[in-house]
Amino acid sequence: MAVLSLFNGERAVVLLFISRVLFAVPQSLNYESFALCLLAFAGLFVEICAENSNSLSGFKTRPGASSGILLGAVTLPSVMLSRLIQLSRALPSPDIGPQELDYLIVQYWAVSATCFSVLVFLCFILQNSTSATSYFRLQSFQGTNISLLYTIIYAAVCSLSLAMRSDYGLHIAMKLLWVFCHGLAAVRLIQHILHTFPLCASIGEALLVTSGLILYFGDMLAYTFAKINVYLISPELVSIQYGIKRSDISTIIQGVLIGLLIFPIFYKFILRICHHLASLVNQAHAVEEMKSKVIERSLVFYASLMVTLIAIAPAWMQFVQDFHLHPLLWIFNFVFEEPLKRLALCVYWIGVICASVFRFYNISKSSKIERILLRKYYHLVAVLMFSPALIFQPNFLDLAFGAALAVFLVLEIIRVWKIWPLGKHVHQFMNAFTDHRDSDLLIVSHFSLLLGCALPKWMSSGFNDRPLAPFAGILSLGIGDTMASMVGHKYGVLRWSKTGKKTVEGTAAGITSVLAACSVLLPLLASTGYILSQHWLSLVVAVTASGLLEAYTAQLDNAFIPLVFYSLLCL
Repeated sequence: MAVLSLFNGERAVVLLFISRVLFAVPQSLNYESFALCLLAFAGLFVEICAENSNSLSGFKTRPGASSGILLGAVTLPSVMLSRLIQLSRALPSPDIGPQELDYLIVQYWAVSATCFSVLVFLCFILQNSTSATSYFRLQSFQGTNISLLYTIIYAAVCSLSLAMRSDYGLHIAMKLLWVFCHGLAAVRLIQHILHTFPLCASIGEALLVTSGLILYFGDMLAYTFAKINVYLISPELVSIQYGIKRSDISTIIQGVLIGLLIFPIFYKFILRICHHLASLVNQAHAVEEMKSKVIERSLVFYASLMVTLIAIAPAWMQFVQDFHLHPLLWIFNFVFEEPLKRLALCVYWIGVICASVFRFYNISKSSKIERILLRKYYHLVAVLMFSPALIFQPNFLDLAFGAALAVFLVLEIIRVWKIWPLGKHVHQFMNAFTDHRDSDLLIVSHFSLLLGCALPKWMSSGFNDRPLAPFAGILSLGIGDTMASMVGHKYGVLRWSKTGKKTVEGTAAGITSVLAACSVLLPLLASTGYILSQHWLSLVVAVTASGLLEAYTAQLDNAFIPLVFYSLLCL
């Protein structure tokens, strides 16, 4: 009975997902596949131990959610491995060079080491805890020695993989140091996230965010170091080969998003300087200063935001990408390259947004429609907005996704910090569409929906021989998740578990609707010039696995399901 209690639906689906990825791995990626196995076993072990003790209760996680450690640990590494499998099919190819594949392998090890380091950190907490049960207590199994041996094996596999693709010892050492730094940064960042935003995420969700942020920031640093190397360092001493062919749009998106993520630090620094200068100028008007404090902070906020978006972030973009114009002017020129199509698309988006926002907001205040159904209408709005653009204007959609995410980030910062005069109104509006996964501190549902639709499209940039992969978020969230919730809520009778709300009828409706949408979408893509290479058996497995994950997981499904579905579609 104890052994049977170790397994649940979410873990079974995750193991099915990992098995499907490993089944498609070519021999050239054996080291990477073995590392994923090590990561999965470590994640499963730590999750079981964590859920059978109170050792991690110091982290105030989201109420009602399981730890999600296994799912959080393997999701992003599996996505990177699936992308490697996809790119390996293109070799040899004039579009994909070995240098690009080598850099993606370094990225895989960076994100894998990120997740593995967090697992080691969690294991260390468990080993030093006295609250674990006797069966799962790590000390009884000499957990310290086992963890050390496991870490040595993982490090050896990583070293062998990187050594196969390096020309000399210094290059290997620098790559290992780069990967090691990702792991250290991840341990520090996940502690910061869990303590700064209590009750906002489970450990698995925090691990997914941590690994994604560390990978994105690391990519930016590698991109910057590669440019500095051109000017200062000889090519023989390059520590990290930057082989990804970067588009102007991806550089602009990365510069703006990372600029906004760093912006709170910059804003607090400016505030301290302003307060220090004000205290030096005059101490006699302290009461008057307190009255105007809110307005002054707001003015400093907007001024700092403008400096970040107009000066600091564009300066980095021009340094790494050699823009001949200011990036904002480049965006303006890009939009007007095809003014009829792109401006018409903008007008269409604005119309859909205005109609849906005002309609659903009024319904949320006066109607008895349950909030979960009201929120799913926005999933359908995402399908209406993004599907036409993804088929006919994919590059413009990339830019639009980045702009929308930037707006969401700015509005959330304004809401959290109660910036005058918009903070109160933004909070009232966003609070009308929250659910149990949102906290009083952060509202993450709209972020997860947008990112769930955008990430598969962004990750499909460059070589992509699976035409449905960019649609992973739109299909899984806009169609599958929506139909599963609506049908399950209205007609569902048979529940997957005694404690959960997900029903068999809802899951079946979600899977069927995604397959039906794919059967319509594939011929349409073929008519626009895509070469169809999606096998139906692989597609059925991908749709079924993602549908079962939606049924069983207690994590934020908008974040995990699109990544899992995208990973399976790449195979």
